[in-house]
Amino acid sequence: MSYVPPHLRNSGSTPSTTGTSSLTLDADRSKLSKSSTDFRQSSRSLRLAVPEPVFPHWNPSERVLRMQPEQVENVRLRLNVDVTVTSDSSPAPAPVESFTDMCLDPSIMKDIAFHEYTTPTSIQAQAMPVALSGRDLLGCAETGSGKTAAFAIPMIQHCLAQSPVRRGDGPLALVLAPTRELAQQIEKEVKAFSRSLDSLKTAIVVGGTHIKEQRSELKAGVDIVVATPGRFIDHLQQGNTSISRVSFVVLDEADRMLDMGFEPQIREVMCNLPEKHQTLLFSATMPTEIEALAQEYLTNPVQVKVGKVSSPTANVSQKLEKVPDSEKIDRLLDLLVEEATQAERSGHPLPLTIVFVERKTRCDEVAEALVVQGLHAVALHGGRSQSEREAALRDFRNGSTKILVATDVASRGLDVTGVSHVINLDLPKTMEDYVHRIGRTGRAGSMGQATSFFTDRDMFLVANIKKAIADVGSGNPVAYATGKLGGSALNL
Repeated sequence: MSYVPPHLRNSGSTPSTTGTSSLTLDADRSKLSKSSTDFRQSSRSLRLAVPEPVFPHWNPSERVLRMQPEQVENVRLRLNVDVTVTSDSSPAPAPVESFTDMCLDPSIMKDIAFHEYTTPTSIQAQAMPVALSGRDLLGCAETGSGKTAAFAIPMIQHCLAQSPVRRGDGPLALVLAPTRELAQQIEKEVKAFSRSLDSLKTAIVVGGTHIKEQRSELKAGVDIVVATPGRFIDHLQQGNTSISRVSFVVLDEADRMLDMGFEPQIREVMCNLPEKHQTLLFSATMPTEIEALAQEYLTNPVQVKVGKVSSPTANVSQKLEKVPDSEKIDRLLDLLVEEATQAERSGHPLPLTIVFVERKTRCDEVAEALVVQGLHAVALHGGRSQSEREAALRDFRNGSTKILVATDVASRGLDVTGVSHVINLDLPKTMEDYVHRIGRTGRAGSMGQATSFFTDRDMFLVANIKKAIADVGSGNPVAYATGKLGGSALNL
């Protein structure tokens, strides 16, 4: 039976009282109607015709299994990882500091070796054993910490244990992400770690592209779907795919999805999943809304935090400069022209720089002003077409454009190697967004620089930033992760 969208349901009927707590919506949100209950009951019957999901028993290497509790705690302290489980849950799996000790499928190990990654990052070392063991996970880590690989590799391993996908089947695994760009990056990394698996098929389902091509791909049968919530719901409504076989779910950048108003779509998906499934929720911040979402849809999750959540990384040198609104663009031009001149004198190219602005129109205005000054700049915002946004990111990644002027569409999830400077022409509204913006630099243990212009209306946020900078300067190794890792680290 096809998915029943909310607007086609009988809103006047009484919600189901089946006693399945994970299917209950808050009373002040849109209640599930009788027809929604019928859908769930019908999909239970439908699931009898599809293979049951497999959650194979997993163990790390014997070396890891022999670790004593005090050794486990010492490793977590060294990795700057904090692990929490509920009182009635079994202890979390020990962190694993090498991919070899994770006992992954040989094809996955082959692809890890192909990319020359040898050392898991902190979030990977602890989150991957949790995910591989089949437990729900609430993962929180600073930007650039390697969250994508932390869920992508266990997800691929899970899919390899399932019965093959047939034409017309829905996916085995689903990743929901807030933006097209982040979804595209996630799919790219999933493909990187499944390059040796010709049989494993992935599909990206996002807006801004023709739905017809996505429809054909979904109906042919895919193992993994990476999607934005709105477009995935569109395909469910049209009967192009189903969630009857989904047994591995990832909500990535969940805080951003809530900020963007995707909570109803997330709930629609989560409420209609098969009973047997594993859920991983990743977020770089931990507001109360995320805690509530985790409490509702995760079962006895292991909570893994790396560093101090919602705090600036110690790898970024931060500077605050008070500049009136009317003088910000001139000050930006002076700053970047000076950097370009210094780079030219030293015989080096201008380092990659991201300039964050508040509005789309201001984004175009700033980019044009930089181009007039002879600087290679391009604008990235939600008003651009998908092809324009992809071209802007491609030019910035390959270095043909040195300056990216962007709204917050680029502040989360996008990992561009070599960004040296982040400039906040306009400060964001919240500390979390500030952290995400400056997190575009200082990644994978490298050092970065952040310059922020502010006015009198920004004083509350400026006070918080100054306090956070002071805390970082205190050198508290427990509160702040340095991101410095031995070996070749995997930061995706």
